[in-house]
Amino acid sequence: MNRFFEKIIKPILIKYEAKHIVEIGVFLDGRTTIKLLEFCKIMNGKLTVIDPAPGFNTYAYEAVFSEELVVHKKHSLEVLSELQAADVFLIDGDHNWYTVYHELMAVEQMATRSGEFPIVILHDTEWPYGRRDSYYFPETIPTQYRKLHAQKGIKAGSSELVETGGINETQFNAMNEYGEENGVLTAIEDFLKITTFDLSFHRVYTNNGLGILVPSDKQVDTVMQYIMDTSGL
Repeated sequence: MNRFFEKIIKPILIKYEAKHIVEIGVFLDGRTTIKLLEFCKIMNGKLTVIDPAPGFNTYAYEAVFSEELVVHKKHSLEVLSELQAADVFLIDGDHNWYTVYHELMAVEQMATRSGEFPIVILHDTEWPYGRRDSYYFPETIPTQYRKLHAQKGIKAGSSELVETGGINETQFNAMNEYGEENGVLTAIEDFLKITTFDLSFHRVYTNNGLGILVPSDKQVDTVMQYIMDTSGL
């Protein structure tokens, strides 16, 4: 998410004066989190962070941003049903179909209660996890949705995992790419087929991909086109 912050995420936050932001999954050093907190401090807003194992000292962040930050050290699907509606969701947690699809369903349930669907920004919509599941905690995924997986690397152009090398070889990656209910982009597409809200979906193809879901009535097409044209991404 950090690579997209200045040119895409921040302009969206400013344009729609986001007061409550939810960040699912944090980068190891909290680079995006600190930028979100600085924005919230200026805007008198709130940031809710959800991550079962943040890779940085959240207590230090909470001490400095005591008015802006709430941290939930749990899995997203354990927490989302308890949250109040937010203006923007940043989803960059467990990159698999089951988690992302149900995160979006939880966001829709919040939107049904509030009457308004938020802007949702999702990372890793392109290769390697657009069409391939990855599991940080495989045991949290119901058996029927958990693909055959292994701690092996991924190589561009190969559907199967490679025996040595490749990227993300320490993660639990699905043995094969593509197929039903496999990957982040597939989860978004499946959600769009069943959602009751009128949404538009925008994609950025660089840096492993960024997907942006926006309510059609916000008339953001011209704003998104401007961002895409000027971002250089």
